[in-house]
Amino acid sequence: MLHRKIYQLCCDGREVCVFLRDQQRWIERARIIDIEGDLVTLRYETDEDDEVSSWEEMVRLESIGAVSQKLASVPRGNIEPLVSDDCPEAEQIRNHFPDSNPE
Repeated sequence: MLHRKIYQLCCDGREVCVFLRDQQRWIERARIIDIEGDLVTLRYETDEDDEVSSWEEMVRLESIGAVSQKLASVPRGNIEPLVSDDCPEAEQIRNHFPDSNPE
């Protein structure tokens, strides 16, 4: 099952985070670029001491403990989300927190 999911993520080309069980570490923002037998090739970048390094690493399928991917992100704070003009009125997001200090 994990092999099929990793294959699907490879075909989609999406960024993932991979936990390596044997090394007890996460590889963040990686792309699965190839699967050959039980070897999975990951490509990712690291940013250390103002230097960006690109890595390509081959790991065994059995050493992968978890794979996660970001579905969406929303900025923090009281920011009004953008609403498309084409969005039907019934589907638009309303302001649930009206101003408490009307002037």
